[in-house]
Amino acid sequence: MISRLTALLTGRELTPEGFTGTLAADERVLADSRTRRGEVVLATDLGLWIDDRRVPWHLVTKAAWAGGALEVVESREVEHLEGGVVLLADAEPRRLPLPDPGKIPETVHRRVTGAIRSRQHHDLPSGGAWFVQRRTPAGVVLHVRPDPGTDPDEVRTLAAGVGEKLGRARG
Repeated sequence: MISRLTALLTGRELTPEGFTGTLAADERVLADSRTRRGEVVLATDLGLWIDDRRVPWHLVTKAAWAGGALEVVESREVEHLEGGVVLLADAEPRRLPLPDPGKIPETVHRRVTGAIRSRQHHDLPSGGAWFVQRRTPAGVVLHVRPDPGTDPDEVRTLAAGVGEKLGRARG
C-alpha cells in the first residue's frame, strides 16, 4: 500500500485498506467501495476488481446499478476464430450490495460502455447473437455473445463467416 504523500506526488490513488490484490505498476484506481460483508470492490483504468481478481473492462458484458447493488455479468473467451473474432460465454450474474457505493456505479457504467465501439444483434433460427466491437489493451476485437438458448453451432458458423470476411478485408 502506498502512503498518502506518495499518492499525491505520483498522482496515483491509494488502494483501500483490506485490498489484497496486486495492481499493475501503471494501474490507476478510479473508484472503490465495499460490499455489506466488507469485500473491496475496486474500479481501475484496467478493470473491475472483485474478490481480489481483476475483470478487464472488455470482459464485463453487462453492469447495472439497481436497488443498492451492482450486478455484474462477466464473460469468458470460449474460442478464437479467423479474422480475430472471439466467441464469448457469460458467467452467472454477480450481485454486489454496496451500502456506500461512492463513484463505483458511474465509473463502471462509463468504463463498460466506453469499451464498446459498435454492437449489432443478429437473429438466428434458434435465437440470436450480439456482435460487439470492443476496445481492449491489444486493440479492437470483435466479440460474439450468443443469446441464452441459441444453438452454439449456428453462432459459430455465423461468426466464422464474419471472421473470414474480416480476414479477407484486412488481407
